[in-house]
Amino acid sequence: MRDRDSQPTPGPGTVALVTGASSGIGAATARHLAALGVTVAVVARRADRLEEVLADCRATAPDSRAFPADLADPERAAELARSVWDEYGAIDVVVNNAGIPMRRLAQRLTMDDVRRPMTVNYLSPVAITLALLPDMLERRSGVIVNVSSLGGRLGIATEAAYCASKFALAGWSESLAADLAGTGVSVRLVLPGAIDTEIWEQPGNDPPLYTGPLVPADEVAAGIVACITSPSFEHYLPDMKAVVEMKTADFDGFMAGMLAMAEGQLDEGAVARTTKPAPAGSPEPPL
Repeated sequence: MRDRDSQPTPGPGTVALVTGASSGIGAATARHLAALGVTVAVVARRADRLEEVLADCRATAPDSRAFPADLADPERAAELARSVWDEYGAIDVVVNNAGIPMRRLAQRLTMDDVRRPMTVNYLSPVAITLALLPDMLERRSGVIVNVSSLGGRLGIATEAAYCASKFALAGWSESLAADLAGTGVSVRLVLPGAIDTEIWEQPGNDPPLYTGPLVPADEVAAGIVACITSPSFEHYLPDMKAVVEMKTADFDGFMAGMLAMAEGQLDEGAVARTTKPAPAGSPEPPL
């Protein structure tokens, strides 16, 4: 899907709202945008960490501001988005990046385990979008970047609750893009793979099955900034689309590989190869 609407070019005079900006992909994205002169409204729960990111942003975008908030409350998320709009008079780019993990066998999940990632990873981005959409439509301008996950295209063992929230965000983004076609408001879906962030070390989660190499958050942030002006809807960072296509073409093979990984029968090298598509013309590596 390619977008025919023109997108605002990140630079001086533009405003971006970035959630989950106290660390990882969100912090790196905020810094990248600010380096281009974009005024950044950074949002995260940890106010002290957010201030560190804000200090970096203000070096090149002095009107940037921090808005500490816990996005576990979608109504509060919507109010926050409106307050940022009112503060600056408009928002050109929204990066819905905030996310939390939930790694636990489905047999051990509670409804609270399912509800919290669904709220932070899906319902709050929806609430932020709906709060800002009327004004964006009136201006006929804006880009909404939803940061899902490779886990929004692949079901991962021990991550049913997390994947459900990221699948929901991917589906919402696809339908939203179709509904907004021709309005001047664009949607981008970003699907990061295994990225070097704090998501792997959060308390209350089982150890991750994946133990291979991690991509620096800075590389993903650069891709997010680039996708704002790209005509393409979907962006795998790094490019792991081949893994998703393999799953679609051979689900039984994909599931066999997933079960082998869950049972510890794949070594790190085999797992790592799934994060790096083979050169053109090479056979697909086994999962």
